[in-house]
Amino acid sequence: MEKEIGTLKNKRSLLLHCCCAPCSSACLQRLKDAFDVTVFFYNPNIEDEEYAKRKAELLRFIDKTGWAKIADCEHGKQTYYSAVHGLEQEKEGGKRCEVCFKLRLEKTCETAEKLNFDYFATTLTISPLKNAALINGLGEKCAEGKRVKWLHSDFKKKNGYLQSLRLSEEYGLYRQDYCGCVYSINKN
Repeated sequence: MEKEIGTLKNKRSLLLHCCCAPCSSACLQRLKDAFDVTVFFYNPNIEDEEYAKRKAELLRFIDKTGWAKIADCEHGKQTYYSAVHGLEQEKEGGKRCEVCFKLRLEKTCETAEKLNFDYFATTLTISPLKNAALINGLGEKCAEGKRVKWLHSDFKKKNGYLQSLRLSEEYGLYRQDYCGCVYSINKN
């Protein structure tokens, strides 16, 4: 990602799938000068109350920093439940999570293509609990045959996760301790 950012002469448009304000903070800080960033909060895996809380916090953070614009979309909770049906008992980080990542990246790619973005990416790779290679593979597959390009990233590198902790503290961000789906909250 760093090499690609360094080669851009003009800002390109980027639709950035965001899971929450804390994860988005360091990603946006890193991307804002190289891209015209629009955040995309598509997280049908997150339960209603938590979804509302995370979305409001992301909007507050964007409003305070001005580091991005916002593209809104539906919650789509039933889409998630249909996609992971039969995988409810999978362990965290297993097949259910892979299906969830794919669902969110496909929607982000579809939206980026429809709205004529140059690139799409996700903040999910900032988490030390998420498999960046898997996520990047899914993103690349989504972009196959499309005009929009996948921006390969591993935002946890170069102290990205640590920076997200610092920015969360600086901006007083609500920081959750689970992914947001009903299956992960029951494991805590």
